[in-house]
Formats: sequence, structure tokens, C-alpha cells
Amino acid sequence: MGVDGQFIQYLFSGLTVGSIYALIALALVVTFNITGIFNLAIGEFVTIGVLTAVSLREAGCPDIMAYALAVIIAGVIGAAMERSTVHRARNASVLTLIIITIGVAIALRGAALLIWGTHPYTLHPFIKAAPISVGGATIVPQSLLVLCLAMVAVGILFAFFDLTYAGKAVRAAMVNPTAARLVGINPERLSLLAFSFSGVIAALAGIFIAPITTATYDMGFMLGLKGFVAAILGGVTNVNGAIVGGLLLGIIEAFAAGTLSSGLKDAVAMAVMILVLLTRPTGILGSTRNGG
Repeated sequence: MGVDGQFIQYLFSGLTVGSIYALIALALVVTFNITGIFNLAIGEFVTIGVLTAVSLREAGCPDIMAYALAVIIAGVIGAAMERSTVHRARNASVLTLIIITIGVAIALRGAALLIWGTHPYTLHPFIKAAPISVGGATIVPQSLLVLCLAMVAVGILFAFFDLTYAGKAVRAAMVNPTAARLVGINPERLSLLAFSFSGVIAALAGIFIAPITTATYDMGFMLGLKGFVAAILGGVTNVNGAIVGGLLLGIIEAFAAGTLSSGLKDAVAMAVMILVLLTRPTGILGSTRNGG
């Protein structure tokens, strides 16, 4: 493979994993804009989604039904998390609420360890087709599906924000929570919706990436962390920034792994976050609060 082919390979690899980071960052940003806190348990919902899908398939459930049920279960667990923890402590400080989400993440990871153990799992690719050669690079069809998922998810999200009453209520709450409350928008209901949405989008991300990687009980920790870095990179209040941050982080990681060392990609991600926080704390597109 020539140098051009290697660069194309790095670019596609970066866009694939960056799409997953973007989806996770998207869930983090939406939750943050509505509730004022980061749901640091987001990575565990990636784990729950993919491992639940694996278990349902092994139990004989058809693929599509297994994936759909796994996504629904993750959304329900997200809603249950909000009602049983964040909602009950809604008058506590932001720091307390964030610590609560960390506690939930640890509890969910422990539960995943008990249920699924340390054994790595995988899902079959959604499309059984030969890899595609593009400019000397080899692209697996599942990578293209991941990119499509990210585009569809973003499209649905923007349609939700622009075309539905619930979406406009969310945008109003993101711009001015006090004014939104005065016109009858219930922020507590939106908080429930945001956590449920986080579970759904994280589970989808996990199910789509699992055929490329493997799934383990602790896979969500690093994915959640990278999603957080992507949100910081793009701007924590900006939906567009979450997408840009996720894709950019994925590309940076891929080129760092390819040209330097694969062992440095996590260090590069953390270095990027620190650099952004020091030079532009609002992120690339985080100058405005309304990113929808």
C-alpha cells in the first residue's frame, strides 16, 4: 500500500471511529444542555446496548429484533437512572449530580461484569460483502454503515429539533431554561427524555461498532471518555460541535496510531483535550449556547 493509500486508510478509520465518538458526544451535549450536567455513565450504555444484543441473539432472537430490543432496554435503563438518581437529587449541586453519574457508571460496569464476565463478544457484520478498495485503501462495508448511522442519527436529531413540538421545547430549554419553564415547558420531563435519548443513541453506537471491534464489559469506559473529549473539543453546548469534535478526534487518533504508535492514540486524545481546554475552553464551535 502506497503512502496515499495509507492516508486514505487512516482517514476512513478515523471517520469510522470518529462517528461513534460523535454520537456519544451528541448524547452528552444534549443531556448537558437540558440538565446542566454530563452523564458520565454514557459509556456504560454503549456496553449495555451491545452486550444485551449479543445475549438476545444467543437466546435465539432474530437479529433486527435483538438490536431493537437492546436499544429500547438501554433507553429504559437511562430513564430509570434519571428517575432513581438525578431526579431525586435535582436540588443538589452540579458536582454532586456528576458524582452520582460516576457512581451509576461504576455500578453498571460491575453489573455488566457479573452478567457477561470478562469474555470478549462480537456481532456479525450487518452486510456480508467483500471489503471495498478505494485508492489503495481497504474499506469494510460495516465502516460505511457506521458512517451512515451517524448521518441518519444527526438528520433525525435535527428534524426532531426543527419539526416537532418536543424538539422545539428542548431547544427552548437549552436557550433559556427559566423562560421555557414560564411558558409551560416541563424541564423535569425533558431531563427524563434526555437520559433516555442518551441510552438509545449510545446503544446504537455500540451495536454498530461491535462488528468491527469486540465487546467487553468495560468497553464503554474508554468510548465514554473519548465521547467526552469530543464534546469538549467541539464545544460542550453545541450540537454541531459534538459532531465536528467526534470526527476530528477520530481522524487525529487514526493518524497518530498510523504514523506514530497505536499505543499513543489514547494519550493523543487526552493531549488534545488538555490543549483545547488551555487555549479555547469553549471548544471549536462552542462560542454560542444554541447549537441546535
